[in-house]
Amino acid sequence: MRLSNQTTVHEFVFTGFSRARETNLWLFAVVFTMYLITLAGNMLIITAIRIDPRLNTPMYFFLSNLSFLDICYTTSVVPQLLAHFLTSHKTISFDRCMAQLYISLFLGSTEFILLAAMAYDRYVAVCHPLHYKVIMSPRVCTQLAVMSWFIGFLNAVVQTTFTMCLRFCNLNTINHFACEVLAVVKLSCSDTFANDISLMVAGVLVLLIPCTLVMLSYVYIISAILRIRSSEGRHRAFSTCTSHLTVVILCYGTAIVAYLSPKDNSVPNQDKMLAFFYAVVTPMLNPIIYSLRNKDVKGALSKIGKK
Repeated sequence: MRLSNQTTVHEFVFTGFSRARETNLWLFAVVFTMYLITLAGNMLIITAIRIDPRLNTPMYFFLSNLSFLDICYTTSVVPQLLAHFLTSHKTISFDRCMAQLYISLFLGSTEFILLAAMAYDRYVAVCHPLHYKVIMSPRVCTQLAVMSWFIGFLNAVVQTTFTMCLRFCNLNTINHFACEVLAVVKLSCSDTFANDISLMVAGVLVLLIPCTLVMLSYVYIISAILRIRSSEGRHRAFSTCTSHLTVVILCYGTAIVAYLSPKDNSVPNQDKMLAFFYAVVTPMLNPIIYSLRNKDVKGALSKIGKK
């Protein structure tokens, strides 16, 4: 339900990526393939974790949460994007736009916090291995996961509420392929100071602080690994962290550039391409990264293939 009657816009129009039919058909095939890979890869990860007792650990508990998030996040964007590749009239109602904005903010924010929780798990595993099972008990893991989802929910509620209170006059063409909060706020003909401040605060709380905690965790992790005398031990410790660190760089890197870089220096369509990367490409790459860099996951997936 709308919180304000100020808006006179009942629907938004997306510019998308191209107006050429041939280009859109080619993009449809590419994105559809990527979407199928994303669904299959993340579902396989979740299935492998559920059926293999060796993966019944905090690390894989968080990974299953991440895979579920990726499935939901990309599904909130890609089906509509695929439909718009096949039509010249790329529209979405105001209410559906706000719903999509809320869902993407909710899931995206949750993922950033969850990645920080996963970094803490790796820190405890490497730096305090003897106390790992005590510190990362099932209760603590559940609390960290619930905290991630709750912070994501709270951020989405705040940002969506501020956005719904904006006035849009007759400006309804979004230079984007989805209802992304920055693109929608740009259309407003009213004062967006409160929105800008809330987005800045959210960027610090949801992006910068978790990213800083992740980097700090890895400073301690790398220091502890370098103190391991055997090369085999160092390799084993590094192998448990490289997948997560790669995903962290992909997720935080694109989001920080999109939300916290100076907008005056941004190139045309930069936000659109960054959003495509973290909404479509990253969810596809995450299961591939974890399956290629992790022997336990590869072993569990091979068991599924044999059944």
